[in-house]
Parts: sequence; structure tokens; C-alpha cells
Amino acid sequence: MLITRPQPQAGRLAQDLQAQGLRVVVSPLMRPVFVPVTLPEGPFAAVILTSEAGATAAGRLRSLLPGRALCVGERTAEVARAGGFDARSLGMTAAEMLPALAAEQGPFLYLRGREASVDVAAALVARGQHAASAVVYAQEPAALSDEALALLRGAGSVAIPLYSARSARLFLAVCSPDRRADLLPVVIAPPVLEALPEALRTRAVLAEQPDGPSMQAAILRVIRSLAP
Repeated sequence: MLITRPQPQAGRLAQDLQAQGLRVVVSPLMRPVFVPVTLPEGPFAAVILTSEAGATAAGRLRSLLPGRALCVGERTAEVARAGGFDARSLGMTAAEMLPALAAEQGPFLYLRGREASVDVAAALVARGQHAASAVVYAQEPAALSDEALALLRGAGSVAIPLYSARSARLFLAVCSPDRRADLLPVVIAPPVLEALPEALRTRAVLAEQPDGPSMQAAILRVIRSLAP
């Protein structure tokens, strides 16, 4: 198993899979970098957070923000609470969150990453709610470790979970041209699948739902299919 997620998500996934007896190599292809922030003029009734990195960035700006945080996923909500917010989860994905936000009191401030796949603020404005956004972090590319490159050069099957189209593209860009490993991608959603070349797309396993538990279930299905 090669895990290329950013930390701390990579470490948690590795721990869960190692408990299943799997050999796991962790080599994040992105690392969060907190960027200088200019917040839009408020006032705002709540912040919207769709990632743990966004919640961590919000904690660094706590004195400038409203106390209520609406989050994607309980992990993000936990980080927000640790940063001093009254936080709750409104779904496991941004797509799940958007319908729930119709019943929430705005205006909203969406604290996002530079490469966010869904612009929650734009979606809210499009349906008549008041919202603004600010970029508070970026996921900067990182190189594969020597251990990861050695894994890919070796013979045998290597499962690789991919959680975004960007992570799939980054992996393809750094994947060693002398790779011998038989890659088995596990992808979280159709856009990630579409980012793969056809040879990998036909071998990929798609999670039943675009969330962490479904991804882990899909990973375990792939591993069990390889068992002698």
C-alpha cells in the first residue's frame, strides 16, 4: 500500500491499514502551507470549513472570525473545536453540505484552500445566500520518498488510494518511468477516475461513496482480492 495523502490524514489511514496486517509506505505528495490572508469585510455569522487544514488555519485567525463553524466531516469539526469554535459537521462532502446550508443563518465566510475543487461560497451566492471566501492555505507539491520510489520499482502489486484529481495528476507526474509494480488505484469519486490514463482507469476501484469510510472499505476489498 502506498499512501500519498497529506498529513495528518496519511498517518491515520496508515495506522488503520497496518492494523489489518498490510505493508504500508507513506509518502505525502502534498503538504499544507498557510498563506498570508486578507479577509473580506463582514460581518459574518459563521465560517465554512471543508478540510482539516482549513480548520487549522481558522484557529490561527480565531480572533478575527465569528465563533460558529460549519464543517465537512467530524474530523474537521474536531479541529475547529480545538481552535476555539462552536463547530458541527453538516455532511461528509461539500456536495452534502450545500443542501444543509440552506437552513443555516448567514452571511457565511468560506475559508478554503487555493486548489479547492468546489467553491462553496460561489454555490451559495448563486442560489441567493450571502457568502464570501478567502484562501487561507495551499497544498504544495512534494516529491516521493526514496522508499516509495523503491516500492514502485519492485515487482508485485501496489494499491494506491487517490482522494482527488490533483493527487492523481501529481502521482502520475512523479511516478518513476522504470516502475515495475502493478498499480491498483482506489479512487474516491468519478473525477479522480477520469484523471487517470486508460490503462489505470480500467483497473481502478471506485469507492461506493465519496467519503473516508467508503474509501477504506474499497481499499480492503482490493487487498482481499489479492489474497492467495
